[in-house]
Amino acid sequence: MNSVMHPPRWVDTATALRSILPDLRRQARLAVDTEANSLHAYRERVCLIQFSTPNNDYLIDPLKLHDLTELGDIFSNPQIEKVFHAVEYDLVGLQRDFGFTFVNLFDTMQAARTLGYKSQGLGSLLAEKFNIIIDKKYQKADWGQRPLPEPLIDYARLDTHYLLMLRDALELELREKGRWELAAEDFNRCCHVANNHTDLRERWERINGQQDLTPRQRTILHELCLARERIADKLDRPLFKVIDDRLLLSIAKTIPHNFEELKLAHLTDRQIDRFGRALLDAVRVGSEAPLVKSSNIERPHDAVLNRLNRIKQWRKAAAEKLAVDSDVILSRAHMQIIADKGPRSLEELSGIMKDCPWRLEHYGAEILHVLDVRPMLES
Repeated sequence: MNSVMHPPRWVDTATALRSILPDLRRQARLAVDTEANSLHAYRERVCLIQFSTPNNDYLIDPLKLHDLTELGDIFSNPQIEKVFHAVEYDLVGLQRDFGFTFVNLFDTMQAARTLGYKSQGLGSLLAEKFNIIIDKKYQKADWGQRPLPEPLIDYARLDTHYLLMLRDALELELREKGRWELAAEDFNRCCHVANNHTDLRERWERINGQQDLTPRQRTILHELCLARERIADKLDRPLFKVIDDRLLLSIAKTIPHNFEELKLAHLTDRQIDRFGRALLDAVRVGSEAPLVKSSNIERPHDAVLNRLNRIKQWRKAAAEKLAVDSDVILSRAHMQIIADKGPRSLEELSGIMKDCPWRLEHYGAEILHVLDVRPMLES
């Protein structure tokens, strides 16, 4: 990493993008980050893509650029390693907004987790490893504003400027501790993480406390959620900045019929003035509509729950030996599918764990031993 920090290059035209592509393509490794406007818009979108090479920092403006296809070729190029910190959120946005696919990733946060670091934030790691202090006060900034203020530009470039240096230090430590292969399995699985988190429940079902409502109150809550979506879409604001879940739950419980009764649900005068009519209409519709039903999530069989509990206990003990979080030993997804299928041989287990051969080799026999719940019969 070049110790001299040149000004970052702002890229917001097709010509400027074409001019930096040769530098990006010739790199064996690229540091990457994104910034989004999730706290400031109804529909979140990626507002900035940062790349750093050993000598340059680039800030790419996807709000101005309409064709980022050639960046997709970089993300899918197996010859170029893409280094992120906490990669999952970035991949979700990049895939959602641009359809990118990914190979050859390194996640410095996952590397730190595999090593058992207690503080895994980028600022904490840079301070601990290199005594570099980064102010994270702009994490919740509105990245969709243009022009982007200079403090935000400086902040964005620092999220990738030191990342390659951190990556190399963490790889060395992973290899010294014999954990490189363990981390590499997670880096490989990161490439597909964007497709793994779909919540099939209705919006009202995700509100904490809805389980205590009557069927009619839940139906009203459902209509309130729909009304809030329409308001947020019109205002282009995130849901929680319109009306938070707690207030919707309160309205569903009290079932107000006029503005005065809305006050009993703890809405402010401003909220009542702006959204009161829409909320009361939602209450009225919900009071007459067919009752909603919860999503049919089938309860696992007792045998599956028994296997899952056994694997959880084993995983916790194995994690304590390495001083890491439990999911570093075995992911929740793998744990669940093993419990569902109940493999009875190493061959069956290898089919489930084909994407994590290191774990299979080191933990396969232990997992099978844990799953052996057949009672020993006395002769």
